[in-house]
Amino acid sequence: MVKEECGVFGAFAPTSTQLAPLAYNALCALQHRGQEGCGIALTHKGHITYYKNTGLVSEVFTPTILERLGQGEICIGHVRYGTTGENNRTNTQPIVLNHIKEPIAIAHNGNLVNSLALRYELELKGCIFHTSSDTEVIAYLIAKHRLHTSSLEEAILAAVPSLQGAYSLVIMTADKLIALRDCFGFRPLCLGQTPSGTYIVASESCALDALGASFIRDIDPGEMVSIDSSGLHACSLTPKQERKICSFEYIYFARGDSMLEGKSVHLARLRAGEYLAQIAPAQADVVVGVPDSGIDAALGYSRASKIPYALGFIKNRYITRTFIAPEQERTEKLRLKLNPIIPNLQGKKIVLIDDSIVRGNTTKRLAQLLRGVGVQEIHMRISSPPFLHPCFMGQTLILKNI
Repeated sequence: MVKEECGVFGAFAPTSTQLAPLAYNALCALQHRGQEGCGIALTHKGHITYYKNTGLVSEVFTPTILERLGQGEICIGHVRYGTTGENNRTNTQPIVLNHIKEPIAIAHNGNLVNSLALRYELELKGCIFHTSSDTEVIAYLIAKHRLHTSSLEEAILAAVPSLQGAYSLVIMTADKLIALRDCFGFRPLCLGQTPSGTYIVASESCALDALGASFIRDIDPGEMVSIDSSGLHACSLTPKQERKICSFEYIYFARGDSMLEGKSVHLARLRAGEYLAQIAPAQADVVVGVPDSGIDAALGYSRASKIPYALGFIKNRYITRTFIAPEQERTEKLRLKLNPIIPNLQGKKIVLIDDSIVRGNTTKRLAQLLRGVGVQEIHMRISSPPFLHPCFMGQTLILKNI
């Protein structure tokens, strides 16, 4: 089962400014990556202030909370979909450590496969864990090495060889912002800059767009980027490996208007639909896409097959994504999420395009809905390859030439 999905954000401003609203807007743009909880940590004159809680960004960060966070020079933020640990305020991020050398705040998108072993090793050395998240394991591992190094960058370099799995990290201290990716680049992370000169790092480029920031580049797999008052510095943490970004980013996770590894998510899904029409043709009256990530593929299928595209469902925009919703809420949300547009469907033979089948809950429900409004035939087509194996490293399938 794919379980691992979050969004991270960081900003470094040349002068003190209202960074909390900036982080708020970025996290709203990344909300599709996690809806269990969120948090913002902000540095002002060497002091870290933070707030985090369970819930959506708009619920957690009221105007009063944003005002209380105040001005700052550096901030990081996080939207959470739990990979490890229960959904509670303690497990939300960023995680803040008041380290003897310097305060550290960290936010993480990914999943460590050796987190339990690392946690046990750290506990034997006296570490006391307050969360059940593997992000705290990373934080403590870096903090341990920071005791014996002259900089945070050196501590990260010492910690990275112990980390196995997927991690895109943003780390903040009193005077610098650091961003890094694992050696394969399982999870995305990009770099941009606002017109005012504020550097931005984010899981997806759609967060840059929301801030009016220009896209500079993707942070490379195995690369660490450090930003401080002297500028931007980059170095390689590990030897270069083959890029292996998780294909589910293109299939489902990422927003359609994002660019990942130089590729448009929208165009990738469109091309998947075109290819699907070639390998799995159907005789039908209309092509219908399942909102939202199935629509681009449906448009591609329609273009390649010459079968007209029809809007088949109205999506309730106030229902969060069912795939990344907590298990107990998923069934109820499926019932409320989509409603069929009967005149476009009744009596017709349709090609129904969805991005993937993981659990099958949505597929079953959609078939029942469509039969209930009088659809004559349903030709189900899935725009991703079969999802055959569990995901342990944040990697599902590697799609080439998307």
